[in-house]
Order: sequence, then structure tokens, then C-alpha cells
Amino acid sequence: MPDNKGMSKILVTGAAGFIGMHVTLALLARGDEVVGIDNLNDYYDPQLKRDRIAHIGQQPNAARFRFRLQDIADNQPLQDLFTHERFDRVVHLAAQAGVRYSLTNPHAYAQSNLVGFVNILEACRHHQIGHLVYASSSSVYGGNTRMPFSEEDAVDHPVSLYAATKKANELMAHTYSHLYGLPTTGLRFFTVYGPWGRPDMAPMLFTKAILAGEAIKVFNHGDMRRDFTYIDDIVAGVIGTLDRAPEPDPDFNRDTPSASASWAPYRVFNIGHSEPVALMDFIQTLEKILQRTATKTLLPMAPGDVAATYADVSALAQWTGVNPHTGIEEGIARFADWYQSYFKG
Repeated sequence: MPDNKGMSKILVTGAAGFIGMHVTLALLARGDEVVGIDNLNDYYDPQLKRDRIAHIGQQPNAARFRFRLQDIADNQPLQDLFTHERFDRVVHLAAQAGVRYSLTNPHAYAQSNLVGFVNILEACRHHQIGHLVYASSSSVYGGNTRMPFSEEDAVDHPVSLYAATKKANELMAHTYSHLYGLPTTGLRFFTVYGPWGRPDMAPMLFTKAILAGEAIKVFNHGDMRRDFTYIDDIVAGVIGTLDRAPEPDPDFNRDTPSASASWAPYRVFNIGHSEPVALMDFIQTLEKILQRTATKTLLPMAPGDVAATYADVSALAQWTGVNPHTGIEEGIARFADWYQSYFKG
């Protein structure tokens, strides 16, 4: 199958986000031109988002990067951007993130993850984009308990609105791949962590509390496992899939249909470390690296949450050659170094 390697003009939505910043840096480092957009919303402190964009601007290859303050839910400016820029490919990472926030702010998810995604699909369709890679989530597995999670598993029982919007994205993408021949690849991210990470996720929340001598909230009384995946491994998977646009699967059988491929140019992949870590072990590793002891407040399972995640990444490895490998101790150490430098801890 032909690939799409080589210098390209690429749109990265959500470029001020955690994954978006790192993907942008990697694309610039290899010679691509990148236009990044983000609405810099206040779901968490916008200053961190602005600092990420500033960090991109400090790189030697920053001349190939341009940032625009833009909301994907605002359709006409988005269509105008595509008309003006003539992108080759799109990495769509902008979304309203967070499981718990979706319990109290459902309309934010409808606007960004549904309306915004339709706008992206329409722009890609009308401007002959060579490949759309978009962020899905491990949360689509919902109430599934068979481990590891496989792309061939049914994902029909979401336990949060956030998860439902991500499943909807995969269905919407397939429709556009079928109707208009738009090559789309959905990536189900598993618990991403690392430098410049999100303040609403456990690594940042735990580190902040431990260094301040405050208690950390440990849900399900600590009986949880997460497939923590270091950001560099996520970026490798994003770029590996970006460089190989899907084609229709000639072996696709409609009598026994695959859930991750299609007669259309459509694929879905897990990206995880494939070695789930007990939450208490994660905390213990963080304590060791910070040389502090955490005070733990044990709580019941939070609504919309799940007890365990575990990615089968064999399909990703076969498709791209990417096999996430960064261990938890190495990844947490790098994160802690960045955290204490950034926050002067």
C-alpha cells in the first residue's frame, strides 16, 4: 500500500492541547508545514495551552508553524481556512475532553465532538483531503470486561456521554469514507501521560497534591488498572497512521463484518502501552520519584468511570510498525522532571 510520507501541509486541530502540541512538534521536526488551530477554552487553565503554543514557537523549525485561534464548531471560518490553506492531510485532535465533566456539561460535548466533527468531515470532503486522522478514545469500550480490548470488540455500551460522542465520531467517519471516499483513521487513545499533560488527569492531579502535602482522591478504593501510555508512543502511533492512508479492504466480508476495517477507506486502531498498571502501583512509583508519601482518600467508583483498560495493539503494530514501549518508571520520571521545572516545584 502506498504511503503519504514526505513534506506536507498538515492541519492539526487542538494544537494547544497535550497531544496536539507533541504531534505538532514531531511533524515540524521531520519537515512538514503545520497550521494549528485551537479555541483555548477554559475547561482547564488556558495559560497552559498558551504556554504550549509558545513552546512550539521557540523551536528551531517554528517558521513552518502558524497558529490560529479558531473553534471547529464555528463552521464558516473553518471552511474558509480549508479554502485558503489547501491542506494535504488533517490530524483532528480538538475535542471536549473528560469523562466526569460530561456529566454536568453535556452540551459542550455535543458542540465540539459532534457539530465540530461534522464541520471537519465536511471540510475534508469538499477540499479533497488525502487523509483524516482523528482522536477516538479507549472510553468507547464502555462496559466491556473482556481484556485486552480489541478493535474487533463491540462498542455499543458507553458509560459516559464523552464515550458516546467518540463512538459517534467513528460512525460518522465511516459514513464519509463510504459516501465520499475520504480516507479516515480513528485512534483510540489509552490514558495518555507525560510532559505538558492535562491538569485534569491523574498524573498531574496526584503530583500537585503530593507536592503540596494534600490528599489525593483514589476512586474505586484503588482497585483500578489503567493502560498508561507515554506521550512519545502516542505521537509515534499518530504519525505512523497518518503516513499510511487506508484503502478499501478487498477481503472485507459483509456477512461477518470487521469492526475496525471496511469496504470503504476506513480504519480504527488502539494506541496503548498494552501493559496495564494497577493504580496503587502507579501512585507508589510517583511517590518514589517525588520522594514523598501520598495521603490517600479512598472513594467509590465515579459515575462514568471503568475499573480497567487494556489495549490490544497488535493491529497498530502490524499496520505501522509502531509498538509502544516506554515503561511507567521512565515515563513518570520524565513527567515529574517537567512538572517541577514548569511549576518551579
